[in-house]
Amino acid sequence: MDLRSKIILIYGPTASGKSEFAVKLAKKIKGEIINADSMQVYKELKILTARPLKKDMRSIKHHLYGFKEAKKDFSTGDWFNLVLKKMKLIRKKNKIPILVGGTGLYFKALTEGLVEIPNVPNKIRNQIRTLQKKIGQKNFFDKLVKIDSLANNKIIPTDVQRTIRAYEVKLFTNKSIFDWYKKTKSKFKNSVFVKLYIDFPRPELVERINLRTKKMLESGLIPEVKKFLKLRVPRSKSITKAIGILEIKNLIENRVPKEQVIEKISIKTRQYAKRQVTWARGNMKDWKKIKPKYLDNFLKKI
Repeated sequence: MDLRSKIILIYGPTASGKSEFAVKLAKKIKGEIINADSMQVYKELKILTARPLKKDMRSIKHHLYGFKEAKKDFSTGDWFNLVLKKMKLIRKKNKIPILVGGTGLYFKALTEGLVEIPNVPNKIRNQIRTLQKKIGQKNFFDKLVKIDSLANNKIIPTDVQRTIRAYEVKLFTNKSIFDWYKKTKSKFKNSVFVKLYIDFPRPELVERINLRTKKMLESGLIPEVKKFLKLRVPRSKSITKAIGILEIKNLIENRVPKEQVIEKISIKTRQYAKRQVTWARGNMKDWKKIKPKYLDNFLKKI
């Protein structure tokens, strides 16, 4: 397989071993790794967001990890524009860009095009956020569906961020955000991508998630979250939704015992992994699915 002109994409649920596989692949094909995980861009939560290990980041050049301050906004568009620049630099070195992560929207922007929606004025955005807080998420979602029926089966009712975004776009442009999506076009031919999806069996993934959660607490997760909480990052920022922040906060304040915290983080992480798998089923039908036990065989064939 000639990969010199290709862009490698590696997606999979959390704890599926994406980062480790990406490093092995990069060593074999002279590649460099670009982050495609929306939480791993932030510098303050290295352990909680499961950023790649230091030894791996030293052995292979990694890009767009831990460079953004938690209080700063960072959109899919920001990521997309930075990725284009990074890929250009990697190509100049005659190396192959390998994008790895679990944020489906990032990959969608790259393979299908970035949605170019007009900027919604801050005044309107703030009004909508105030409304959501006032009436609660359930009522707010019902209100969204009344003005944008397309949102009904495309947004999870409890997803505050996406619900607010869909509402503000509809209100400002009088057009559904999903109609805007239809107008997108990728900057790349589909043939340039090698799309790999690590298809981890559910029982094994659950076990890996439970083990990783325990290791996180043993590796300094509590002091990391303590330090983060002192920053007083506004709740409107996406990083504050990271799984584990609330649970560790409750542990620090002696509200919940450690064993219960580990279990709660594990459960939420498993639920998140399930959502990632659901996303893949609906949006990544043309991706090559590889079971973990066949990853080494894949590497040998390259």
